[in-house]
Amino acid sequence: MRLGNMYGPDHTFLGIPAADPDDDAQWSSAGAVILGAPFDGGTSYRAGCRFGPQAIRAADYLPHDGSRPSLALGVDALLDLGVLDLGDVEMYSGDVEGSLASLEARVTRIAAAGVVPIILGGDHTIALPDVTGVARHVGWGRVAVIHFDAHADTGESQFGSLYGHGTPMRRLIESGACRGDRFLQIGLRGYWPEPPTLEWMAQQGMRSFEMAEVVHRGLESVLDEAFTIATDDCDAVFLSVDVDVVDPGSAPGTGTPEPGGLTSRQLLDAVRRIAMELPVAGVDVVEVSPPYDHADITSYLGNRVVLEALGGMAWRAKTSRGESVRQPSDPLLRER
Repeated sequence: MRLGNMYGPDHTFLGIPAADPDDDAQWSSAGAVILGAPFDGGTSYRAGCRFGPQAIRAADYLPHDGSRPSLALGVDALLDLGVLDLGDVEMYSGDVEGSLASLEARVTRIAAAGVVPIILGGDHTIALPDVTGVARHVGWGRVAVIHFDAHADTGESQFGSLYGHGTPMRRLIESGACRGDRFLQIGLRGYWPEPPTLEWMAQQGMRSFEMAEVVHRGLESVLDEAFTIATDDCDAVFLSVDVDVVDPGSAPGTGTPEPGGLTSRQLLDAVRRIAMELPVAGVDVVEVSPPYDHADITSYLGNRVVLEALGGMAWRAKTSRGESVRQPSDPLLRER
């Protein structure tokens, strides 16, 4: 049964068709599906991202007609990939383990059908079931993770709990779902984690590109290195995007804002390039907290991250079939 939008009106992502997640025949031939994970029971500071899926789905000034042609790529990913919206997983924030188990079961079912899940969060706790569900299909330890975030999310515990938005990456590596030496983090900055956690990360072979390194080397160079590592002895990539990787001046609607991050343009370009060049098997976009947003600008950013990821995937699929596409650097020309 399709739950629809757990909080507020039941609208789909930009008006794409809805599908019943329990009826595989409705969605198993899609290239990708949208799935809401409205959970913020793992937040450590400002809550509110349970309303993120609703806001990301709705954020646009254009008609919600299920079509979004990309100027940059010459694709219409929503149509080209046949993207459907499966609604929200029922995730009661007072039941952390039950909510995460429900999400993992749903993501596992989607991935097993060969469909790419695009999960709208929710806080970053959901990365644990998201990546685990994909890894159950691709293979244990065969999925590299590219993780955009201001924070490492590798804490040993959070307020005495193993589950929270500060711990999912540690749980993923400890479980073996993904390898520490194929875990790439981009955009870290600020004043956490503490030295013992950094030492644990180093022991796992994690590669964390702090903002200071991104500024010094340039984002393209950082992505080049990350891609080389991610595609070495792994079969697929999971892309996890915490909107707080972007400077809070451009993304204020988030729970733990940290000044000094990427620009919106940098994040969108990076997400597009990842989806164009790498075998993406899953995506989540997390920590959009509408109660702290201004003029919906963070919700719009989350929406565009999804569209850029889908656009890159559609471009990659068309290219592999030898179909005509645009390069992002091509001039936008029209016959007169």
